[in-house]
Amino acid sequence: MCRNIKTLFNFDPPVTDDEVRAASLQFVRKITGFNKPSKANEQAFQHAVEAIAGISMELLISLETSAEPKNRDEEAAKAKERSALRFQNQN
Repeated sequence: MCRNIKTLFNFDPPVTDDEVRAASLQFVRKITGFNKPSKANEQAFQHAVEAIAGISMELLISLETSAEPKNRDEEAAKAKERSALRFQNQN
């Protein structure tokens, strides 16, 4: 899975349309291998991003959990710490 695609479920405040679209864009980039599609592929690329964003939002809205929502700032700090450890161990 692409490391740039983050978990979007069960956060306070809830996920935004922009976050879902950004994750969808990363997914389409990953599976196509295109960072930016050619003119010939641009329409299909954008259609895929929008379709995946729509389905993803439907999924996120329909999911249920009894767990407490995660705090975005705390989760970001944990991710930053994991990243620092991962790259520290590579040197």
